[in-house]
Amino acid sequence: MKVHFIAIGGSAMHNLAIALVKKGYAVTGSDDEIFEPSRSRLKKYGIMPEKEGWYPEKIRFIPDAVILGMHARDDNPELLEAKKLGIKIFSYPEYLYEQSKNKKRVVIGGSHGKTTITSMILHVLQALKMECDYMVGAQLEGFEVMVKISETAPVMILEGDEYLTSPIDRRPKFHVYRPHIAMISGIAWDHINVFPTVENYVEQFQIFAGLITPNGSLIYCKDDPEVKKIGENTRPDVLSVPYSLPEFSIVDGITYILHQNKKIPLKIFGEHNLLNLEGARLVCKQLGIGTEDFYSSIQSFSGASKRLEIVAQNTDTKVFKDFAHSPSKLMATTSAVKKQFPERELVACIELHTYSSLNEKFLGHYKGCLDHADIAKIYFNPHTIQLKKLPEIKPDQVKEAFGNSRVEVYTDSNLLKQDLLKINWKNKNLLMMSSGDFDGIDIAELGKRA
Repeated sequence: MKVHFIAIGGSAMHNLAIALVKKGYAVTGSDDEIFEPSRSRLKKYGIMPEKEGWYPEKIRFIPDAVILGMHARDDNPELLEAKKLGIKIFSYPEYLYEQSKNKKRVVIGGSHGKTTITSMILHVLQALKMECDYMVGAQLEGFEVMVKISETAPVMILEGDEYLTSPIDRRPKFHVYRPHIAMISGIAWDHINVFPTVENYVEQFQIFAGLITPNGSLIYCKDDPEVKKIGENTRPDVLSVPYSLPEFSIVDGITYILHQNKKIPLKIFGEHNLLNLEGARLVCKQLGIGTEDFYSSIQSFSGASKRLEIVAQNTDTKVFKDFAHSPSKLMATTSAVKKQFPERELVACIELHTYSSLNEKFLGHYKGCLDHADIAKIYFNPHTIQLKKLPEIKPDQVKEAFGNSRVEVYTDSNLLKQDLLKINWKNKNLLMMSSGDFDGIDIAELGKRA
């Protein structure tokens, strides 16, 4: 098989390209910019484009399929050439579905937690030596790539993103996969540039539940009111399995699951992660994995990359990095760290980086999100707002939106870094939350100096 990738440099796209190389396919690709780690990884597998840019002549070698990434525009010259030549064009999720049509598909959906839950399931399956294919949105310890596609695995585990499929397909990605086992972890309005109202956003999850294959199952968090409505109103042929927070305790900074008079120690913590764990357990149960085997395997799970990840620590301080950016995730993450280490002050920093978080109409949803922090700092880059073509927002607006007089707002990342280094870090933890990188702040290096 010959497959050509338009926008091969993306995080998801380059991982799929590598997965196909490992499967024995002939892979080519193009992109107008490729950053690390994609660049090094594409070079390692011999599929890094010789030069950046779009070259319609590459399509004239007649690949069997073209895979179109979200980074490409709908007038991309290679895309237009592929259309002209009548070559089959797939979006990234469409191709994953194509490769998993004859497998049992497990799709993890939700506004938050889906990467962690998918990671938990994969960790348990690997520990129990159960073969599966997968796609997950983070680099996992013990897994070389974020996508695996084989001929032999009977099951494929898919992280179900609700964002758009491709520049020419406006469906959410998770509408493409048609799961046998589906899960919804929670619903909190996001991607307002695509889903302009809460109702429109929630509808996407209703549609997702309606696309479960006949006699399939839906695992859902009954603690979330919107998810509960969907779970209680599925088709009669779909098995609905609700879950809630499992019983647990925290002793000396370690969280334990309490199960049948046993205390099961975990490397992860936070009520949101315990909900994730319970959802993952029920998905694994649908795959034939018993509770004892699940708990035995999950004890060694230390989390997905950038999800409450410890990047530096000493006897007085732990420094965490987290992908949190939505209001519900900010609140859950700050609460989790404070409850896990109640004797330490919490310094929490958030970067407003996404379209939703930088939108003045959405800012009000952040009220109270940093109230669990003892010291709270918010950073945003006015240039990012210009690039997203959004109305200007002022630091005072942001402070008012968060509804916390102790919040400090920064528009200069160097000033934020300097102020963090001035803090006396004895008996304090630092939590850095962003889907970006605080415009170049090296959090690990910052942690070493704290």
